[in-house]
Amino acid sequence: MHVRAACTLTAYIATIPAANLAVTHYGAVPVGLGYLAPAGVYVVGLAFVLRDLARETAGRTATLAAIGIGAALSWWLADPALALASAAAFALAETLDFAVYEPLRKRGLVVAMLASNAVGLLADSLIFLWLAFGSLAYLPGQLLGKTWMTLAAVAVIATWQRRRDQAVTA
Repeated sequence: MHVRAACTLTAYIATIPAANLAVTHYGAVPVGLGYLAPAGVYVVGLAFVLRDLARETAGRTATLAAIGIGAALSWWLADPALALASAAAFALAETLDFAVYEPLRKRGLVVAMLASNAVGLLADSLIFLWLAFGSLAYLPGQLLGKTWMTLAAVAVIATWQRRRDQAVTA
């Protein structure tokens, strides 16, 4: 495995315990427009983008294994009240994200990322909030915070990809 692939997989897997620790230690945080969300919202938004990059650099099999490892870490490291919610939301949302990403990849990296992340962040938010808090009160904030992070990360990736393509054609 190449260094870039290993680093991407490691960063992706690390987002899961980081999100759980953020929720445990910081509670709810403002995400803009007057909304709040559990503090792991930004890290989870980044996880979806990193999952797509892991697919690009490490391939399907390694990425599916990383989803399993991330769900296991989530279960093992999360506060007991968050463990089931986090592991269930992560496993299902990432699998749905992956299922949408794969067929759309031929249309371009950015298109695949945006569509798959939209599905993943919605599923993750619904499942996590319902299981962790028994409520969807934070849903608008969850969706907004994850969308901010996804758009920011995809913008950086699109810019990098455009510069890379321009350098190749120059």
